[in-house]
Amino acid sequence: MDVLRTLVLADQLGGFGRAAERVGRSQSAVSQQIRKIEDQVGEPLFAKQGRGLAPTPAGEILLAYARRILDLNDEALIAVRGTAAQGQVRFGLPPDLAETWLPDVLGRFNRAHPGVRLETIVDRNRALIDRLDRGELDVALAMNQIDRADARPLAALKAIWIGPSPRRLHWDPAGGEPLPLVLTEAPCFFRQRALALLEAAGVPWRIVMTSASARGLWAAVEAGLGVTLRIPVGVPADLHVLGIEEGLPDPSGEPFVLSIHDGGRVLEPAARQLYDILAAAMTDIPGG
Repeated sequence: MDVLRTLVLADQLGGFGRAAERVGRSQSAVSQQIRKIEDQVGEPLFAKQGRGLAPTPAGEILLAYARRILDLNDEALIAVRGTAAQGQVRFGLPPDLAETWLPDVLGRFNRAHPGVRLETIVDRNRALIDRLDRGELDVALAMNQIDRADARPLAALKAIWIGPSPRRLHWDPAGGEPLPLVLTEAPCFFRQRALALLEAAGVPWRIVMTSASARGLWAAVEAGLGVTLRIPVGVPADLHVLGIEEGLPDPSGEPFVLSIHDGGRVLEPAARQLYDILAAAMTDIPGG
């Protein structure tokens, strides 16, 4: 399991050196582990790509199996350790993660801890942190809160423009038409970033709809009302990533950092198990 975990880390981090730092081993030891797997498989698993490494076709196949094996191994260990866990765990997260990524993670927790009652709160980042500090939540995921003492950074996520198919977006940038925007209500990190990018690029804009939920944003964008700026998590399959070819400013820049928080308190066993599951599951977040 340790070798498979190192293999997955080398892929996620783009090199053996970074993987070695994460697992607390020398780079030569990690490289030797990977070579042993390659000897067993009979194929190279990684090839140089720019300054980093990329999996070969054989590496892609093995990585897919490695992730499944590790997930099952971790779930088994958590289930055995958590058989006696009881009580309630209160967990908060932002809406971008709630609809597509969350169900699998919570299902994993519920299978491992059938005696624990899990209460999930979906809210804005600031509201989640306020609830955590008041003791109303045990664990919270939040965006851009890494200055807090209890923050454990998990993923750095790039912003993207999201819209309907270009043919359904009724916007003519060449004619000076304002870009129709679908945004969440202020205050909002994504709203601030979108407006700042457009102002800096000299792109006129108008807000055609605001929504308090990610689901409301997706419905409005799918209907062709406008575009929005979010992270690449939970985006419905029928929406599209838009870019400079559509006349939009480049959204890349400072990433949005997702972190996990415990309020600086010692967690009960069941809450600690959820904390660990969430931290591990961040490896499945796209764009991180």
